Amino acid sequence: MVPESPTTDELRSRIAQLEAENRQLRDQGAPPVPPQPSAVRPGPRRGRGWTVLSVCLIVIGCILAPLSVVTVWAKATLVDTDQFVATYAPLAQNRAVQDYVIDQSMVAINNNVDIDQLTKDLIDGIKQLGTGPRANTALDALQGAAARGMESLIQSGVTQFVRSDAFAAAWEDALRISHTQIMATLSDDPNAILKAQQNGTIGIQLGPIIDKIKQALIDKGIGIASRIPSVNKTIPIAQADQISNVQAGYRAVIALGTWLPWVCLLFLVAGVVVARRRVRTLTATGVGFAIAMAVLLLGFVIGRAILKTAVPPSLAPANVTDLMYNTATAAMRSTAVAGLVLGIAVALVAWFAGPFRSSTRIRGAYGSGVDHVRRSAEQRGVSTGKVGVWIYNQRLLIRIVIALAVAAIIILNRPLAVSTIVITGVVAIVVLIILSFVERPPSSVAASAPTPVDIDDDHEPTVSLPPQA
Repeated sequence: MVPESPTTDELRSRIAQLEAENRQLRDQGAPPVPPQPSAVRPGPRRGRGWTVLSVCLIVIGCILAPLSVVTVWAKATLVDTDQFVATYAPLAQNRAVQDYVIDQSMVAINNNVDIDQLTKDLIDGIKQLGTGPRANTALDALQGAAARGMESLIQSGVTQFVRSDAFAAAWEDALRISHTQIMATLSDDPNAILKAQQNGTIGIQLGPIIDKIKQALIDKGIGIASRIPSVNKTIPIAQADQISNVQAGYRAVIALGTWLPWVCLLFLVAGVVVARRRVRTLTATGVGFAIAMAVLLLGFVIGRAILKTAVPPSLAPANVTDLMYNTATAAMRSTAVAGLVLGIAVALVAWFAGPFRSSTRIRGAYGSGVDHVRRSAEQRGVSTGKVGVWIYNQRLLIRIVIALAVAAIIILNRPLAVSTIVITGVVAIVVLIILSFVERPPSSVAASAPTPVDIDDDHEPTVSLPPQA
């Protein structure tokens, strides 16, 4: 038997009875007692010692950051022969380097081949054929011009070769031989050729290049080039009395190039973890890291000025010295710029997520806008349903995964580039914005719940309106 439905009067009477009982309970009940301080057990508060430790760790990490950039570059470029050749081989197409090689090659040839004496011997040989007094006088007058003409012919052949594509291959061979010998010298290899040089310098060997120039001159019919001996000419880059210091630096690079970046990262992370206010500390860490990279960039500018004054023009022209320095520091400068951008990005993200008044207002305005858009979509029947609820419940885990993915992309991309940081950051921000619209917090779920209904006298459901204030 189906029970009868309660009438409207019965329902209203029951509601009034319940409201009366609620008022009676509120009147009889004592006001809520606030929790006593002894009843709440707050967690242990970190002392000032943790703040001092945090500051020390972050300062050490920021100091190690520029050293990490330099040691990683040195290990990746200076120690590895293939990378060294790949870095400096393009210089063969630079006109300043070509002019410098031409000048050095002519110096080496003139020091080993006495063109004036060869010209004199040639004219004396012609005289011995029985020329007359007037012819001998003419030959003597032409001796100086013939010597200068022969020297000009050799220089023209050298210039033509250095300007050609064949020079690039010779330059690459010279780089490879020089670097191999330098590494042998720094590693105390007893078979290192550069250690046996009597002029007390180590550098880039021009011998293979001059041998190619000699063959090119012979092929052009300049027979005097066959008299050019094997030349052990070197573009000096360090004095022999500095080899012990360079060797010590070489061993330090090998030891630190692999681990120093990770040690630097460990100090920075530990400084944030032990801090009393981690979000504020993370913001300061980002700023400190950016300042360290800015100091490194300033150091490159100062280093260029010092190098120009330390290297005399007789050793290498100023434009060549500047070009070599720019080539050597290009990867480090790009990494420092990328680190500067990364530090600023970390500081901005931490500031936006922190308890700062301005960032709190921005987050509140953004959250209100997202809620408005979400409610409007819910009213029009557009909802992410259970997927949005799950995304909201797992929002912390999702953000951690995104942060780890961003960190992995930045760490694994070597050398670090500004474009990599910007693109990765923009993609991460876009993903977070999309997730903020997709997720469904409890307020959205409650707003989309069915509206309570009432029953009229004819048992027809009607929507209950809220009481007027």
